Amino acid sequence: MKARALFVIAWSLAVPGIAAARDQIKHYPFANAVTDATKSGKLDGTVKFYLHGNHPQGQVEVVKSDVSVNRKTNAFGKADQSTCDWALQSVLISLQAEAKAAGANAVVDIVSAYGDEYSDPEKYECHVGFLMSGVIMKGKLAKVQP
Repeated sequence: MKARALFVIAWSLAVPGIAAARDQIKHYPFANAVTDATKSGKLDGTVKFYLHGNHPQGQVEVVKSDVSVNRKTNAFGKADQSTCDWALQSVLISLQAEAKAAGANAVVDIVSAYGDEYSDPEKYECHVGFLMSGVIMKGKLAKVQP
């Protein structure tokens, strides 16, 4: 019994060290996750997403600025990109709901905000660890008129 308790204590102390040791920053195509989420019905297409550097055509009226969503998912034994895309899709679902609630039809100037901001017109940033993958995105809810 005593050996088992020592094992549990040792394991619980070791796992955070292992998780931190694997922490990596990855960059993946944003459009792939949006397309997959739309095809699967997770996103309904009524809200458009524009990474910083991509601008919607037409007049843009910002309804709410500094909207931020943080999502994590289980990464244990899974491919990095699939867990990152899953976390991003979760972020996009939340952003879509917030945009609709605010009367917006777009989220603009989206940047990755996991620590230092990462801005790319085609890619998002994901942090991948031994146990978890995480995506934090921030942007502005907007009404776009053609």
